[in-house]
Amino acid sequence: MSERDFSARSSNVSLVGLTKKFRSLDGAGEVTAVNEVNLEIKAGELVTILGPSGCGKTTTLRMIAGFEYPTSGSIFIGGRDVAMVPPNKRGLSMVFQSYALFPHLTIYENVAYGLRVQKLKAAEIKERTERALELMQLTPMAKRFPSQVSGGQQQRIALARAIVIEPSVLLFDEPLSNLDAKLREYMRDELRKLQKRLGITSLYVTHDQSEAMAISDRVVIMKDGRIQQVGTPREIYAYPQTKFVADFMGKANFINVQVLGMEGEAARIEIDGARFTVPRPGSAAPKSGPALLVVRPEALQLVAAGNAAGAAGVERAAGVAGAALQGTIDRFTYFGNIARYEVSTSNAPLLIESYNPETSSVFSEGEGVGIGIDFESARLLPVERKEQQ
Repeated sequence: MSERDFSARSSNVSLVGLTKKFRSLDGAGEVTAVNEVNLEIKAGELVTILGPSGCGKTTTLRMIAGFEYPTSGSIFIGGRDVAMVPPNKRGLSMVFQSYALFPHLTIYENVAYGLRVQKLKAAEIKERTERALELMQLTPMAKRFPSQVSGGQQQRIALARAIVIEPSVLLFDEPLSNLDAKLREYMRDELRKLQKRLGITSLYVTHDQSEAMAISDRVVIMKDGRIQQVGTPREIYAYPQTKFVADFMGKANFINVQVLGMEGEAARIEIDGARFTVPRPGSAAPKSGPALLVVRPEALQLVAAGNAAGAAGVERAAGVAGAALQGTIDRFTYFGNIARYEVSTSNAPLLIESYNPETSSVFSEGEGVGIGIDFESARLLPVERKEQQ
């Protein structure tokens, strides 16, 4: 078993109209957990499904694994529709949240278990098991039992057991959620390095945004059983297509604006009577009328009160010079590397983060401030119907 073996076996995955309905708890109707999901995962790619509890991400993963059968739709792995194929016939491996290790078996025996089920020859079982243990840096503890090693090492045992059978697709169901914060960060980086080395097609489910950003080639955002947006971590963060995506993927501020019109790819907007230009408004930007300006906390800058944007109707250049809004500091939190401010304004409450605060001004609770906006990184979204009512 070599690293080349894994990449050669990796398959693409295609979900077509995938739907799953469950009987409601009262038995009177049905609940749609996954609704007409279409998704393409390239061979060797790591795609993360991200969303709040109940969004359908785990149900989608379980259907791909074969633990749930879809109500309708298809699951293609390497061009073969496996939607109704038993789990052990799909060529997949899965790493569970609980690790699901056999406590009475040694680490070596845990890793070799899947190969023994396949009834391979003893020599091949030995060679592949030892190689998997070496990849996971578990060789020195091969004779120990799971209870005799740490949580991070147990996670590596589960991963070794998953890859030893040389799957075409590797599935992860929140595999790091049982680890403490520091170990979780270390293991996610190690997992990503391993996946890139081996080139295994991987689908990863998590509710942790930072985890998804750190490990993914692409991220799938789900809500209410539907896909909201698919893209690279940067695309999702910098160019959200809905308010939900912007708010779920990191922290976001939503400022009420009026779109006056478009000039090429730029948008002219008005905020509380002052006019500005948004150079890269985003593909979801409305051409005119009320809109939401999405601004990340790091793209806002506090300045001394009174440094106003100027008289109503006066056009201002993009950037953070001056202040587009005036406000009052409601709360100040100091984290060392970050100063976090919660600011009230007449337009909307804002969250502002100042990095390396020792090199900039620090403002106090109750203090009046001006708020500058980096319009280069701001994006425009339409006002949702509920907000218009």
